[in-house]
Amino acid sequence: MLVLFETPAGFALFKVLDEGKLDKVEDLWKEFTTSDSARKVVELKAFNKFENTSDALSAATLIIDSKPSKGLRKFLQKHCEGETLAVADSKLGNSIKEKLKIDCLHNSAVMELMRGLRNQLTELITGLGAQDLGPMSLGLSHSLSRYKLKFSPEKVDTMIIQAIGLLDDLDKELNTYAMRVREWYGWHFPELTKIVTDNIQYAKVVKMMGDRANAVNLDFSEILSDEELETQLKEAAVISMGTEVSDLDLLNIKELCDQVLALSEYRAQLYEYLRSRMNTIAPNLTALVGELVGARLIAHGGSLLNLAKQPGSTIQILGAEKALFRALKTKHSTPKYGLIYHASLIGKASQKHKGKISRSLAAKTALAIRYDALGDGEDNSIGTESRLKLETRLQVLEGRELGKSAGSTKGKPKIEVYEKDRKKGAGALTTPAKTYNPAADLVLGHSTEETPKKSELASKKRKHHEAETAPSAEPEEEAIQEDGDQEGRKKKKKKNKETEETPAVEADGEKKKKKKSKEDGEPVAALEGEKKKKKKISDADGENVAMQTEASAKKDKKKKKKRHADDE
Repeated sequence: MLVLFETPAGFALFKVLDEGKLDKVEDLWKEFTTSDSARKVVELKAFNKFENTSDALSAATLIIDSKPSKGLRKFLQKHCEGETLAVADSKLGNSIKEKLKIDCLHNSAVMELMRGLRNQLTELITGLGAQDLGPMSLGLSHSLSRYKLKFSPEKVDTMIIQAIGLLDDLDKELNTYAMRVREWYGWHFPELTKIVTDNIQYAKVVKMMGDRANAVNLDFSEILSDEELETQLKEAAVISMGTEVSDLDLLNIKELCDQVLALSEYRAQLYEYLRSRMNTIAPNLTALVGELVGARLIAHGGSLLNLAKQPGSTIQILGAEKALFRALKTKHSTPKYGLIYHASLIGKASQKHKGKISRSLAAKTALAIRYDALGDGEDNSIGTESRLKLETRLQVLEGRELGKSAGSTKGKPKIEVYEKDRKKGAGALTTPAKTYNPAADLVLGHSTEETPKKSELASKKRKHHEAETAPSAEPEEEAIQEDGDQEGRKKKKKKNKETEETPAVEADGEKKKKKKSKEDGEPVAALEGEKKKKKKISDADGENVAMQTEASAKKDKKKKKKRHADDE
């Protein structure tokens, strides 16, 4: 029986000298405690050495997938004819048996034998020392890890992080230098600032012109594309209000202009480098949000792999952390976008649709980042398709007319207002329009006619019992006014009586008021019954009350006479 053993240097084939010892699995490890005892159990029959690291890597990857390499198949066909082969992997043994027709064995005894071989490997294989085996194992493990992780030096995103950081720094420095040139040369030619607005063109004009007196004789057509600007520049140079400067000052200003132009050229070169790296490392992300926004997202996340671990909701507000925590602290609305706001798709959307588009764009961006970081493909098909879908969604939200579209992108049908009285397809109503019916109004004429009759009956009874009774307060009787003194006397009697009546009388008066507030069609007999009750209550009050009411009535008469005299 032969044993196949894999090493970092190659494949080794050992011959088992005493197969009877394999039956005692528990005691097999004792045979490999020393190199001499191990040589009594197995001996090296053949060794297939790897030619280079790539050969070792390809063979190791196939062994991991339980497949024999081409060199291993030739090696086994040469040395394993008519022999049983012991292997460490049952799946590898099955594939060898299918392709090479070699009987393979895999059990617990074989695994224990492999453990013993690994322990005495350097002693059993001549020429393979421990100092050589260690570096071989380390190199092969690193190569295998790179292969399994699909590692490539072209996928290093550190260059993108450094490039976008340098690009932002260059923009700041370039803006500072350009403003310094404008301020410095503005003392000599202040009108030039409003005529030439671009910073690079301004630096080129200053470098070419020098003193403003030279502007008339120079041709600025290469710098200024518009002839009107050139004409305005020459006219302003003649009538400029700036101060005179020396040649030394102009020399330093020109050197500063050279710095501005050099920085702008380097920035353009760096931008091209960044764009090429983004198309190589993250093509789908670049197709979706652009190279600048994509590079800033990678730099903010730390790496492309770290960014791939983030959900779409995090990518949406990446860069707006301060606003997010401030909103959570103050219990206000959270921000809808961060760095992703500068993407062209969000810039196209109106203000009310920016939140929806940013949420959709963040979800698609998360998918594109994961495909770029972990996928095998190197094309930008996913990013391009996602961008088209988002543009279609934006058109639907904006209410634009679309051609043929599928799924949820179809326009919603127009909802017609339902009118039950209108016929379908006809302009006329099924029923005539309702008109105002004046006959349905309430008429209150009967109540106004009955009230005088009731008041007359009540006044006659009061005259008959004037000395004994005090009438209760009735809203209908107060509305009636009789001649002069009788009317005033009645009102005073009512006021005095209300202050002197007992609680029982007040309660009965409230009941009577409620009864009086009913419909005006009550019978006169009900009123007479109420008056009889009033008489009984007033008789019980006694003669003192009657005397007080008569005295108060006399005083009221005197007061009214005085008032009449004063009025006359």
